[in-house]
Amino acid sequence: MVSFRRLVFLLALGLPALHVLQAQVTRSSSIPAPATQEQAQQPGAGENQGQMSVQARIRARREQRRAQAIRDTYLHLYEAFVGGGYIRFTPGPNLQRTTMYSWDTALTRYFGEKLGATIDGRGYYGTAFVGLNLSSITRPAISQYAVMGGPTYRLFLRPRYSLSAHALGGIAIGNFSGDTNGFTPASLGLYQDSTTYALNGGIVGEANVAPNLSLRLGGDYFGTGFGSTMQNSVGFTYGFVYRFGRQ
Repeated sequence: MVSFRRLVFLLALGLPALHVLQAQVTRSSSIPAPATQEQAQQPGAGENQGQMSVQARIRARREQRRAQAIRDTYLHLYEAFVGGGYIRFTPGPNLQRTTMYSWDTALTRYFGEKLGATIDGRGYYGTAFVGLNLSSITRPAISQYAVMGGPTYRLFLRPRYSLSAHALGGIAIGNFSGDTNGFTPASLGLYQDSTTYALNGGIVGEANVAPNLSLRLGGDYFGTGFGSTMQNSVGFTYGFVYRFGRQ
């Protein structure tokens, strides 16, 4: 009888403790397990991938705008140039070089963004120093004119500027007797009036003001064959370029 009472007493004490233990187990099972190192890195990796994707889209849009600007600028069918120039020219076999200034016009027909065919016309004007002589003419005015044609190739294209080269050939007409007052050019040491070959080559830079308008500046070589000799003249050209027509 005494043992039965002890058993009942122990059960009465153990039931509350059992309830407390079950509550702790339930609470611990409801707490999520800590994330592993790989799982902790996944959100950051996703964020980095998102940033890279945004940057890639920005670069792609920028490249599309750049390509469209190049097409809008350099896919015109024709390019007309009007400007001037400067060379240092030898007007006679034994005379010193003189400065000649020019007007220059050209028309280029393009067959793509880079390759074109150019026709160029220009006139040069200057004053030659012939020294003291019997005619008392020391600084006669001289002039020459040239018509040339040949290929033009754009070496470097950007939306705001470009770099191109051309190689032209044709004829040059020299007028060295227009200011000699009846004296022959040869008596003053000048070349005789004649028609000869003309060669031209240059590297040209253009700064675009608009897709169809640009400013041009380029180094220029101008070769002629007056007096059965070779005149190698170096200078530059400058002016405006207007583009029109669509390829």
